[in-house]
Amino acid sequence: MNYPTPRRRAAGTGLLAAAALIAVGIPALPAVAAQPTAALPTAPSAAPRSGSLAVDLSTAQRAELIKSAETKADGHAKKLKLGAKEKLVVRDVVKDADGTLHTRYERTYDGLPVLGGDLVVHTGPSAGHADLTVTFNNKHAIEVASTTETIAKADAESKALTTAKAHDGKTGTPKADGSRKVVWAGSGTPVLARETVVEGFQHDGTPSRLHVVTDAKTGAVLNQSEDVKTATGNSMYSGTVNLNTVLSGSTYQLTDSARGNHKTYNLARGTSGTGTLFTDADNVWGTGTASSSSTDQTAAVDAAYGAQVTWDFYKNTFNRTGIENNGVGAYSRVHYSSGYVNAFWDDSCFCMTYGDGSGNTHPLTSLDVAAHEMSHGVTAATANLTYSGESGGLNEATSDIFAAGAEFGASSTADPGDYLVGEKININGDGTPLRYMDKPSKDGGSKDSWYSGIGSIDVHYSSGPANHMFYLLSEGSGAKTINGVSYNSPTADGVAVAGIGRAAALQIWYKALTTYMTSSTNYAAARTASLNAATALYGASSAQYAGVANAFAGIGVGAHATPPANGVTVTNPGSRTAVVGTATSLQIQASSSNAGALTYSATGLPAGLSINSSTGLISGTPTTAATYSTTVTVRDSASQTGTATFSWTVSPPGSSTCTAGQKLTNPGFESGATGWSATSGVITTDPGQAAHGGSYKAWMDGYGTTHTDTLQQSVTIPAGCKATFTFWLHIDSDETTTSSQYDKLTVTAGSTTLATYSNLNKASGYSQKSFSLNSFAGQTVTLKFNAAEDVTLQTSFVVDDTALNVS
Repeated sequence: MNYPTPRRRAAGTGLLAAAALIAVGIPALPAVAAQPTAALPTAPSAAPRSGSLAVDLSTAQRAELIKSAETKADGHAKKLKLGAKEKLVVRDVVKDADGTLHTRYERTYDGLPVLGGDLVVHTGPSAGHADLTVTFNNKHAIEVASTTETIAKADAESKALTTAKAHDGKTGTPKADGSRKVVWAGSGTPVLARETVVEGFQHDGTPSRLHVVTDAKTGAVLNQSEDVKTATGNSMYSGTVNLNTVLSGSTYQLTDSARGNHKTYNLARGTSGTGTLFTDADNVWGTGTASSSSTDQTAAVDAAYGAQVTWDFYKNTFNRTGIENNGVGAYSRVHYSSGYVNAFWDDSCFCMTYGDGSGNTHPLTSLDVAAHEMSHGVTAATANLTYSGESGGLNEATSDIFAAGAEFGASSTADPGDYLVGEKININGDGTPLRYMDKPSKDGGSKDSWYSGIGSIDVHYSSGPANHMFYLLSEGSGAKTINGVSYNSPTADGVAVAGIGRAAALQIWYKALTTYMTSSTNYAAARTASLNAATALYGASSAQYAGVANAFAGIGVGAHATPPANGVTVTNPGSRTAVVGTATSLQIQASSSNAGALTYSATGLPAGLSINSSTGLISGTPTTAATYSTTVTVRDSASQTGTATFSWTVSPPGSSTCTAGQKLTNPGFESGATGWSATSGVITTDPGQAAHGGSYKAWMDGYGTTHTDTLQQSVTIPAGCKATFTFWLHIDSDETTTSSQYDKLTVTAGSTTLATYSNLNKASGYSQKSFSLNSFAGQTVTLKFNAAEDVTLQTSFVVDDTALNVS
């Protein structure tokens, strides 16, 4: 049978929905059966490795990096095997302290913008590759048959306007400069399209700037997303705060010169323009109580305070200077319209706007609303997550996550930090919050866990799993009380997970957003991005890395990690057999929560056998028949030890210990990762590749970026046995070469290479492979699959229904 091309592993917003958005149907990774996980070390350090942190760049330094990246764009395009008509356009550069550069590029095709073609090139010492690695949004080659439109521009704009009017009552006309010919690569195979921007108003009076993408050949609507991000509420609770203002003559202006000259303006019930800058004679602002006056200063105080806290949060936590990281402050507008129960962030003006709520006495200026909305600006300036489908849910969750971080960071006694969203604005009228991060479904609409159709629901509800993941990553599952608020967070599979602390969780999510996510990142790709971020910040063997895997497993995305408990864990190999005069070997498997080398020793070994103190390999030729009780002891760098005791029966010369049968544990992977050691996510039910039998298979690579996946199991072949190793293999590749092996799968038994496969072996369906392992009789051998993929064009190596039959 034929298999679909792998699409995994790429791999206006607000507190309430102003309108439901059409999902783009980005594929995502289904839940993988979770295995119980060992508890993580308590409260691991949140301090990342210094080399992985972004450095604070001056405007001139950032401009120089962008200029340098522009000179490298053509070279990167060549190395990534982009087509002759494709060009890379630099959008941003992030530099880590160790010199690693993360360059975010947009793509063009034959001079046309490619929507969804964005990618991030990682170069430097922590990029994981001597040259470069890349995070793609869409791995398909960008190519269309023609750049001539079949559908007239006027017809496309008319279709966009019709779409907008049907979309929750929006009205308006296409902007004069808001229609352009593009290549749509947001999902699936790229196509020629037209993007039209329709301006109007959402049902509650919020401005609308709807981007509608239509197929240039058929006129079909391919995608729509809102530019204006919204929030709702009816109160402010910041209390007395300190503000930074500027004295001009004898008048104070509500301008924060310490934070990019952020200004707060009064729209005085207007709905357009900048408004009038707030001023005051004595530098004592507001009364702490909202009034219906269109000149009320209290709303302005909270707006300015929210901007101040948000700026400080990003600066102090991530060394980010302003929303666009360029030292420039946004501005805020209060008293928008009359009776407007909303607030919104608008990228086009780079500004926050607040309504006065019901009766013009409940301004929408609470701290978490401000931080949530301005965080949409950070997302727009970095990954630019499309505001529809799964990426839209992640966009919303990102604002909730950073709003929680800002609220905790403010340390306000009037509004202590919590994992509740909009808890102060009482939008429900009963004192309950808008959303709950520990158990999102408590709001009646949000989802606790990922499922295959989550991209089709409102983004404010599809944000639930990501919010839930962040809570689990920060605090862990189960009941606890934080700052006086009680939480009780479940997991999708009932497996308890431990938190790594909010500080580390914030660092990981921010780095994932700014250096590994792209515009169409879905939940599966967000997991990969977060694991990459955890690796860069803390290392692939860290508690933080394991915490990310476990937190995502807790929302039904991917498998649990299995980190060692505190101290040393030694895997018991079980009862062993051998024959006098026949060589045998056994590799001891052990791990520790502490860094450094392990030291191995053993007592009660059969005569003739010894253990390598550095590697843990027991080998030799038994000389005396007997039953031995063997104990292996493993010591780590902190002098902690772990042991395993097992029996070893040595038979007289010429004896056969062979019992015919299949020796591999879980050969068809139907018990998940049981018996196997594999890279996270390899053993899966992902529908992007079919299993040979049952539901599970081992899917290695398929990322279309520099990547290595492994799968292995150690097995003992009894002395005197004949052994045959078999497995079913399917190879799927986007590589078109007929001569070059860009992506490879190497199959080994111990140090012996059994076979090497590559993109040149791609074919529909599975084929069975078979190898004699007779020479390994009487030994314990590790059977290993090692899949290595180059920088672009995916190749998937799918293994299923393995067996090691002895006779």
